[in-house]
Amino acid sequence: MNDSVSTLINWAPRLAAEADIGELEALIPLSARGLQTAHYSPEQINAALGPVFGVDRRLIRDGTYFVVEQEGRIVGCGGWSRRQSLYGGDQGAAEPNDALDPARDTARIRAFFVHPKWARRGIGRAIMRECEAAIAKSGFSKVEIVATLSGEPLYASFGYVVVERFEIRLTGGLSLPAVRMGKEVG
Repeated sequence: MNDSVSTLINWAPRLAAEADIGELEALIPLSARGLQTAHYSPEQINAALGPVFGVDRRLIRDGTYFVVEQEGRIVGCGGWSRRQSLYGGDQGAAEPNDALDPARDTARIRAFFVHPKWARRGIGRAIMRECEAAIAKSGFSKVEIVATLSGEPLYASFGYVVVERFEIRLTGGLSLPAVRMGKEVG
């Protein structure tokens, strides 16, 4: 598909369902290995798959995770959370993941992944608009994200500002540079 035609697509994110998990588990490594290589080594990406880049079923069960489809296949996903976790899949998650209070806590943007063949065609932007609308409707006034270096420009284009740069510790002595970003919404 040529870029002038693809930019005209009006993406319609829908809420993810448990039945989508298999497709999401296939999409996430494709996205990470195809779109993160300008910023991370193959070893960093492989070590991040699962603990950092992975499916969080709680987002799906909470009704806060969206997918975008093209021709019946999921080509992008992402969501938001009203829970404490800032990133990562749910497999092996040891940290508490209690619900946040919109009156005092900050909502989270979570787990955006796009199939490399469909990157930079507005899928992430469409999902982000859905997330921000849902966050505001849920009563949160602030939102934060732990962004990858390749995701940072998308979030900056939505007005998110850098709060801190840090390293996420991975197995094998590796780490993944990340960016905590935030903004007020609503």
